[in-house]
Amino acid sequence: MTNAANESFFASLKRESFPEDCCFDTKAETRITILDYLEVFYNNKRRHRSKGNVSPETLRNQHFQTQKTHPN
Repeated sequence: MTNAANESFFASLKRESFPEDCCFDTKAETRITILDYLEVFYNNKRRHRSKGNVSPETLRNQHFQTQKTHPN
């Protein structure tokens, strides 16, 4: 990943996941918040420019509707 991509990712993480002036009480709380952001929002619901500005979740749903099947 290039430096610009890293900076863009971390800017998105801060902007979309943490309230302004956010402080965590423990490292575990911080980890949970970051993992939740990555697994629930960033990887599934966040729109990706490379996917035509559609979320992966939406693409999956469209695919399965087209195939007339459902994911496990």
